[in-house]
Parts: sequence; C-alpha cells; structure tokens
Amino acid sequence: MTRIASSRTAATASRAAGTGSWPVSPEAVRRNYARIRAEVGPAVTVVAATKYVSVEDMAALAEAGVEVVGENRAQDLEAKHAVYGDAFRWHFIGRLQSRKAKIVNRICELCHSLETESAAGRLEIPALVEVNLAGEETKGGVAPDELEGFLALYPEVRGLMTMPPETGDPETSRPYFRRLRELAQAYGLAELSMGTSQDYRVAADEGATLVRVGSVLYA
Repeated sequence: MTRIASSRTAATASRAAGTGSWPVSPEAVRRNYARIRAEVGPAVTVVAATKYVSVEDMAALAEAGVEVVGENRAQDLEAKHAVYGDAFRWHFIGRLQSRKAKIVNRICELCHSLETESAAGRLEIPALVEVNLAGEETKGGVAPDELEGFLALYPEVRGLMTMPPETGDPETSRPYFRRLRELAQAYGLAELSMGTSQDYRVAADEGATLVRVGSVLYA
C-alpha cells in the first residue's frame, strides 16, 4: 500500500533533507517519463535521480507514475522514505559510506555504487560495482584491472555501473558503455547501470539495463 505522510511531516523532512533546486510538475514528469521509457525500451529501468528534488516535490513524481527513484545521500534517502515509503522502489546511486550502509540496507532494493572494501563489509543488499573506466581521480570506482578481485569480496553483486567523463557529445560516452558491457559479459553479470540525462539513449543502445536520469525528466 502506498504511504505518503502529511504535508506537515513532509515539510519537516524537507528541512532535514535540504531544498531541491529542480521545480517539478507532475504533468512535465509524466510526459518526459513516458518519452524516456519509449526511447530506451521496455528492457531498461528508468531510475529518477532525486538528489535535487525536495521532499515536497517527490509527490509530483508519485503522481506522475515514476516507479524507481535513485538517491545520492543516505540522510536524504531516509528523510524522503519516511514520507513516501513504498510509493517508490528505492535505489542508492551516490558514493556509499560504510557507516551509512545500514540506512541503505533498510530502505533500498539495489545499490549502484559499491566501490570500497569497507562498504562491501557492511552492505547486505544486491549491488552493482562502480567501475572507473576513465581513470578519473575525481570520481570513485574500482579500476578495471582490480575488478576480478573486488567481485570476490561481495556475493550479492548483480552487475556494474560507470560514469564516463562529462561531455557535450553523447557519442563520446559510447566506448565507455561498450567496455562496461564487455566487462559484465566477461564476469557473467546481468545488470548495467550506465547513462544519465546527457547520454542515456547511447547507453541503452549499448546494453544498459538501468539509466539514471535527472534534469531531462524534470524539464
């Protein structure tokens, strides 16, 4: 049963989680969500990235029929879940701190961003291993040549995730998505979380099973 708390509870939780910077209307989200799902096809799960969506504005996503949301911060995840409960299926898509794993375990069905031994020691739910294919120092993720050893640390790995370098041309992400697919196939992993608002179509073309979209969903 869908559970949404009172507006007073939502306001309190919003102050705890911070104010979102994306104004959200149910009509826009419904229209964009339908278009994105049609573009990527039925085999791809569209994950609505809600890092910049306030607690109050999450109601617009529920009204628009969004099924899966991805949160970046454990404290925001907890605040939003306290209001909306099973109105959504919850994923964690941000950098996972081992001390926050308990929150993620309790709320989420999938973590997209497993990358450290300490987090692997505390996480209990199915996860995707984040792979840093470009070797960017500013991004997290396991190096490709360390992936085999890391996979042995956690039995609940379902697939891989990556974030290519930011670019104005979606096609420049294609080699990274293709490489992630090849790695997943080599290790017998079924799930691929790749593609964001800038390049989700290319990601779907290269075999993504999950795409994480934010601004393109709310525009």
